[in-house]
Amino acid sequence: MDDAASTSLSPAAASHHPRLRLPATCEPPSELNPPKQATWIVFGATGHMGRSLVRAILSHGDKCTAVGWSQENTLEQMERWHERNCLGLLCDVRVRETVDNVIKKSIERWGSIDIIANCTGYGVIGACEDQDDYDLRNQFTTNVLGTLNILQLSLPHFRAQSHGRYLIFSSTSGALGVPGLGPYCATKYAVEGLIESMLYEIDVFNIKATLVEPGHVRLDEPLDGPTEPPRLKRYGHFWVKAASAPYAGASSPAGHAKRIVQWLNDRQPTSAVKSAELVWQLGHCSYPPLRLLLGSYAVESIRDRLRSIIEEIEDWKHLSFPVPVEEEREREREREREREREDPQDADGRDEG
Repeated sequence: MDDAASTSLSPAAASHHPRLRLPATCEPPSELNPPKQATWIVFGATGHMGRSLVRAILSHGDKCTAVGWSQENTLEQMERWHERNCLGLLCDVRVRETVDNVIKKSIERWGSIDIIANCTGYGVIGACEDQDDYDLRNQFTTNVLGTLNILQLSLPHFRAQSHGRYLIFSSTSGALGVPGLGPYCATKYAVEGLIESMLYEIDVFNIKATLVEPGHVRLDEPLDGPTEPPRLKRYGHFWVKAASAPYAGASSPAGHAKRIVQWLNDRQPTSAVKSAELVWQLGHCSYPPLRLLLGSYAVESIRDRLRSIIEEIEDWKHLSFPVPVEEEREREREREREREREDPQDADGRDEG
């Protein structure tokens, strides 16, 4: 999945890549375990990962509702995606009515929904202090409440048919604190807690959910074809906030996120097409994981973060564990002997009493 090449890769080529396979323990689709045709809704279908995922879905013969963002896309743009197995729609995940409309139209078109992928996201690159009320609310409303809108409005359908699957795109920012992305990280931490908690509630209904955590992903699919979506902005779903004087220095930690995005540009190591192929497999595997990390950056950075947490816990755990009763009694006897050594006369008086 990680390589330095930036050449385009078709979804069909990715599907035949010998190393692009989920572990056998999750029972992914294969020649011995052929997948049944599934119906998807992909929210954020014109974004960085969404567009590659839609193409992977269609290349495998699944059906898909590709949902663009009404703030950036037009209905005419999404209608270009229309074909026998694809329906292009618009919504704003912050507005429940528009999400509900997408779900209802998808059921009307396909009859049912099997898998919902939420690739939407909105982030502001800038110091925590520099982000105003609009920036903060927009990130939480899009990333957290938008996810909740999708879940709450689709769960009744999944429960009624006794199956369903959510593929919720989180981020390495859901496990790491990144300077310059504080509120965005907060929203991703919230989504992680939301999905992990919800799993306990929905498992009884045969509904599964996975948090997909990609690293730095580059666009590497061909840009031609009848379903050509609008070209992406340079910073994806991030908006860069002008830095105030205290955070405007060349080496300011608050500028870290902007610097790394600028440096990466088209050098992102992880392939969007290869990642989309694995996410398609994830939608069809029998035993999906709670988290799917995509790319070496995601694996290494999150693994290092978890190691540091464990090390810190071990360093400070002695403050939290209760002292065993027998050990405490021995300490009390030692304190008593110490008092006797310091004042033997007082000890004799106590004995006589």
